[in-house]
Amino acid sequence: MIISRRILAGLALASAVVATAHAQAWPNKPVRLVVPFPAGGGTDLIGREVTQKISEATKWSFIIDNKPGSGGNIGIDNVAKSPADGYSLVLGQTSNLAINPSLYSKLPYDPVKDLTPISMVASAPLALVVSATSPYRSFNDLVAAAKAKPGALNFATSGNGTVAHLAMEMFQKEAGVKLMHVPYKGAAQGINDVISERVEVYVSSIPTLIGHIKNGKMRALAVTSLKRVDDLPQTPTIAESGYKGFEAVTWFGILGPANLPKDVTARLNTEINKALQLPALQKQLNDQGADVAGSTPEAFAKLISEDIVRWGKVVKDSGAKLD
Repeated sequence: MIISRRILAGLALASAVVATAHAQAWPNKPVRLVVPFPAGGGTDLIGREVTQKISEATKWSFIIDNKPGSGGNIGIDNVAKSPADGYSLVLGQTSNLAINPSLYSKLPYDPVKDLTPISMVASAPLALVVSATSPYRSFNDLVAAAKAKPGALNFATSGNGTVAHLAMEMFQKEAGVKLMHVPYKGAAQGINDVISERVEVYVSSIPTLIGHIKNGKMRALAVTSLKRVDDLPQTPTIAESGYKGFEAVTWFGILGPANLPKDVTARLNTEINKALQLPALQKQLNDQGADVAGSTPEAFAKLISEDIVRWGKVVKDSGAKLD
């Protein structure tokens, strides 16, 4: 028994040494950040800007891996099923972490059990935009037209069950109007189609749309935050347009596979939050209509769990369902 205990103690010590060595060595190769949407969208831009600032400070290498499809499920599932070694991360958001569990009857991952929250990164309201040549000059113009011709107007989003889709379902219910939903597989085609007026309204996060608004190709009619957005001071909120209390905000955060080593999680959380404190990064995100939103892993996990309940009710009330 004495020998066995000594052997066990030795093994435990050896394991601790190996674990410590691994933590000190990490990362010794590029870290892959999966963005579950196409390149060029708001999520993609946030992922690239954040990882660039971390790289500049730490000399770590990041590879952005765009894996769009199925409302973000493909990219999230890819990381959920990756080794928990700190080399595969994902930039998740409200739609694929808090909404999809209620929207899809057969989700391939459990956002609570299969992922390790590391840190929040940003949050952003949505904007309702039309082409710069659209006849709708204001949000009230759009609502009036929708009431006059139920189901005749359409609105596009980057997919079924996204925050944009469900926010519009909430609004239609509150305002007593009906618009036709046109889901796209990503932001790029939808943006091009609203600029060319193939679709009448596009709804997405402000980081996805702000560049097109500022260059004059799109007109913002309303934002979904309770307060006006600094970069769009002339654009009213839906709440101040007669729908008191209306709010729909999407958030973004970085996660790894379940059972990510605590020391790796802590190092990542520290460097992410350091980067988010940089004035240059804050300006980059603010210029895109996003607000910096760092957090602890525990706070991020709590947000995900609470929003699964909140958005689950919205999904149920809307009757939306995907398989």
